[in-house]
Amino acid sequence: MRLENLMTQRPTKKTGAISGPFRKQINPNSLPTIPNVLTLCRIVLIPIIMAAFYTENHMGRWVAMLAFVSACFTDFLDGYVARLWSQTSKFGQFLDPIADKLLVASTLLMLVGFGRIRPLSFLPAIIILCREILVSGLREFLSGLQVRMPVSTLAKWKTAVQMIAISFLLIGDISPFGRIVNLAGEGLLWIAALLTLVTGYAYLQSSLRNL
Repeated sequence: MRLENLMTQRPTKKTGAISGPFRKQINPNSLPTIPNVLTLCRIVLIPIIMAAFYTENHMGRWVAMLAFVSACFTDFLDGYVARLWSQTSKFGQFLDPIADKLLVASTLLMLVGFGRIRPLSFLPAIIILCREILVSGLREFLSGLQVRMPVSTLAKWKTAVQMIAISFLLIGDISPFGRIVNLAGEGLLWIAALLTLVTGYAYLQSSLRNL
């Protein structure tokens, strides 16, 4: 192949990937893509967060918070990389929401179990967990009907508020700002629960149209 042909090759219209010998073609449905590895890392971080609770010291709380924030960052990064490098896959579409639900559910349960949340704030935690179960059931039902249920913009905001709230609750009153961080975390958890109800109802209403 001539040098000028190599220099003038452009991204293909179908995949957005650079063709030619300078770019190795990646099968988007294969397991070891970077987005899938990031999603798996999010799951691997869950036992680290849970183990940090049992240390019951300040270092453990910082480790739990940093591990959770790192897991949240992979949630953003895997989707960004998948779109940027055209590495979306069926495996990633299946695993990504499961990893999110495992992360949120396990961390909320640990926060409640270790008394990091006041009893009044158990309610938003329960609402969030119930909504995750509801949406998982709806997605499974709609998949049997060959109907996709895309994530809404409001649901993305809910996820962001929820993850910030949990991060605050993980570090709690040992932060430099004291108890105000814990109170802010509980306040954001209530906001996330409100958004959870709104988005959950929207998903349910959308699903009922396909019955």
